[in-house]
Amino acid sequence: MIRFYFHPTPNPAKISLFLEETGLPYEVLAVDTSKGQQHDPAFRAINPNGKVPAIVDTDGPGGRPATVFDSTAILLYLAEKTGRLLGQPQDRPELLSWLMFIGTGLGPFSGQAVHFQYAAPAGLDYAVNRYRREAERHYKVLDDRLAGRDYIVGKKYTIADISGWGWLDRASRVMKGAEDPLAAYPNIKRWFQTIDARPAAARARQVGAGIEFKKVNDEETRRALFPSNFPPAA
Repeated sequence: MIRFYFHPTPNPAKISLFLEETGLPYEVLAVDTSKGQQHDPAFRAINPNGKVPAIVDTDGPGGRPATVFDSTAILLYLAEKTGRLLGQPQDRPELLSWLMFIGTGLGPFSGQAVHFQYAAPAGLDYAVNRYRREAERHYKVLDDRLAGRDYIVGKKYTIADISGWGWLDRASRVMKGAEDPLAAYPNIKRWFQTIDARPAAARARQVGAGIEFKKVNDEETRRALFPSNFPPAA
């Protein structure tokens, strides 16, 4: 059984999609990041970095529980555990490269673009421009990669596509103000629509649907999500 620590945000969405694609049995454990539950000692024992997603595989290597955090690490762990969605052996170098491109580039820059366009104080025009342009640059790299290709790596659907889907699903937030956020990236648009049409993607969108997560963006939420912006308690 996979214990899946979840909040309805892009990185956990990747794990939802993988689990639904493979049919692995899992239990959803809510971590309401707007309430600061990611900072609770019990969760920090699972992920010292205080982020979702994280998993505990109760049937890990050697039959012992295994804890894994970071969406890219989880995708690799589960793909290797199941032998699914890894592509062909010869695809391995490109698979790792594109997973890291998404995990350390497209994802974080998209997240920072969203933060500075929606959450940061007014007047930070340099930061807004910097992260929006870097997000656009990463989109262009991926769009070029997908020219004439159905999938990011090899000839089959892999965890690289699952990883990309998680963040590209939020393109309308990243590309604030764009009527069609993927219009400038036709190859990404075609690819995303293909992944998003998979039955598992519809099921992944329903993961956690019955859980009430906090939606009010008040001071508690801002302190929970951006603790480094506030002085430590006396």
